[in-house]
Amino acid sequence: MTDSTGAAPVRPVVLAAGRVSVVVDVSAAVPRVLHWGRRVTTAPADEAFLGTLAELQSGADGLHGAGAPSILPEQSGGWMGLPGLEGHRNGTTFSSRFGPAGWELTGAPGEQQTLVAHAVDHDARLTLTTTIELLPSGLVRLRAELANADEDRPYTVDAVRLALPVPAEAEELLDFTGRHLRERVPQRHPFTAGTHVREGRRGRTGSDSSLVVAAGTASFGFNRGEVWAVHTAWSGNHTTFAELGLAGVRTLGGGELLLPGEIVLAPGEKYTTPWVYGAYGAGLDEVAAAFHQTLRSRRTHPSSPRPVVLNTWEAVYFDHDLESLVDLAQYGAKVGAERFVLDDGWFRHRRHDRAGLGDWQVDPEVWPDGLAPLIDAVRGLGMDFGLWFEPEMVNEDSDLARSHPDWILAPGDRLPLRGRYQQVLNLTVPAAYEYILESISSLVSEHHIDYLKWDHNRDLAEAGDRATGAPRVHAQTAAVYRMLDELRRRHPWLEIESCSSGGGRVDLGILQHTDRVWASDCIDALERQQIQRWTGLVLPPELVGAHVGAPTAHTTHRTHSLAFRAATALFGHFGIEWDLRTATAAELDELAAWVNLYKSERGLIHSGTAVHSDYPDDAYWAHGYVSQAQDRALFAFVALSTTNQVRPGRIRIPGLKPETSYRVEPIELSAAALVPTAAGAPSWWTEPVTVTGHLLAEIGLQAPMLYPEQALLFRLVAVDNNPTTENRI
Repeated sequence: MTDSTGAAPVRPVVLAAGRVSVVVDVSAAVPRVLHWGRRVTTAPADEAFLGTLAELQSGADGLHGAGAPSILPEQSGGWMGLPGLEGHRNGTTFSSRFGPAGWELTGAPGEQQTLVAHAVDHDARLTLTTTIELLPSGLVRLRAELANADEDRPYTVDAVRLALPVPAEAEELLDFTGRHLRERVPQRHPFTAGTHVREGRRGRTGSDSSLVVAAGTASFGFNRGEVWAVHTAWSGNHTTFAELGLAGVRTLGGGELLLPGEIVLAPGEKYTTPWVYGAYGAGLDEVAAAFHQTLRSRRTHPSSPRPVVLNTWEAVYFDHDLESLVDLAQYGAKVGAERFVLDDGWFRHRRHDRAGLGDWQVDPEVWPDGLAPLIDAVRGLGMDFGLWFEPEMVNEDSDLARSHPDWILAPGDRLPLRGRYQQVLNLTVPAAYEYILESISSLVSEHHIDYLKWDHNRDLAEAGDRATGAPRVHAQTAAVYRMLDELRRRHPWLEIESCSSGGGRVDLGILQHTDRVWASDCIDALERQQIQRWTGLVLPPELVGAHVGAPTAHTTHRTHSLAFRAATALFGHFGIEWDLRTATAAELDELAAWVNLYKSERGLIHSGTAVHSDYPDDAYWAHGYVSQAQDRALFAFVALSTTNQVRPGRIRIPGLKPETSYRVEPIELSAAALVPTAAGAPSWWTEPVTVTGHLLAEIGLQAPMLYPEQALLFRLVAVDNNPTTENRI
């Protein structure tokens, strides 16, 4: 089977894992994905049929020999859409045509399978190595390495993008926007002709970035339809896109967004792209499960129970003194906190946010005896100790900026606009890198600090090297990754949180080097319901910080019951960000009960399968986690707003064993946990009930009428089908 150009016969290779198959044509120089989606069963006799999937139909004005695009689409192959490679040699060699140079496939179906293909363009003097990995979870990921094979001339790389095809049934797109304090807001629209590009040019992932770009069948949801989604795993400038071309080909893809001149390959040099991840599933829950399973399988994934965090920021802000903080720690210990994190304000000149960043020495005016007295008190209360840093930033009003103005990222002599009264430190300057690394490392060593909250509170505008004027976002991102890895190498016990104005750096790139993210600076429970819901599309809950704030939220001034605040924080890495010295005795008792509930259920939440009910009324939603053995589940039914329905629908709960019976166990930790409306509570809430997993999935529990901003919690516990005995798990 050859085309009119005399190309080699199509050679399909089938990768399979979980519920996913990827059919790849390895005869092409750059592999072409012919099918990515539902798992298929094939036989040797199917090879000829699979080869026909590479064919494209076109009109009379089509290019002869054009076929399905490769994972790095080339115009020389007939692709007229967004190109996979953009680059040149001083304005020439602008188009590539790679030829095959061999491939190898390792791994067996169901295990990690890795397809590595080598290609060369003798005219352009470039070599390309592409990697397609199908992970045991069914998650697929792509990466490319481009090398300059010219012995004399450099090659400028402007863009390298990788793409995966999706079928015509993918007719609707879902992606995300947002802002500081309201990250990951979903938006849906038809998959129409053209290119829908989501670019991040902030030098970090960005509060408005799209965690994924997903395409699916019409009205797909958490448990309905087919969904294909991609994620670009890079914490600097990046792009993710969906494209519907003239030939009807639909692709999803992404890559790093390079600034002019950032990557100029000298003879023999290479550029390696970030990973682009792809997840397929029957509904968004299966997409999330693939990401969660992959993250949980990492060697570096947090394995210990995620400790209850007490963070000081909204309790004291910059008002630090030993007596107050020890008092706060004592209250935290009483309610069951296990980790105390001292936030911004402990270092020299830092009495407000306009000075001090970069002067990473303990302020002797506030801490005349250093941090040791506080750390000793915290550890004496049974908690470990964490410390806040913002290593990539510097205030102009700081000793560091006055001593080393050349260490500030800028396009030349002038400084960029300020953000949060600060500039960005150029970690690509070796001396600046070493200063920051040693400042952090020495404090970690001196006090055996357990945890770093690593913040990043402004965008990288005009991020260049002041000495040369060259852009530095790519190199800055790589330097941050390198420093994080070096700190973890020196201090193997250390855990690091990625915080960036809250949720401004949430991606799988930073999570290869850190242990959790701070989902948002907003801990208003109503806002967090949405933020955490959509963050969970990629990240499992043990990687997402979720804290109980003050009764009245500092960022929105909404007031919520402790039950609603705690029920929201329960489904993440639970913490407290509240001045407990102001809480009543009753509030402290109730908070302690919530902490105990978290401790009893975190094993389930942090290992279970995320399940969402596609509830028909937007005023409500239901979600929870089902244990891997499917013998336990923890669910929340949440009222987000008022409803125009007189009678709520039913809460369908997928993910359980159909033939197993489950005891429904309501959870009430306070009188405010459930305040029934005039309609009253449903009978299953007030009377014991046992129901099969089949009925829970197909019919569901009758939902109660809740007042807005309430959350109802309940367990499902498998019981012996013999009604005379119960298996109390």
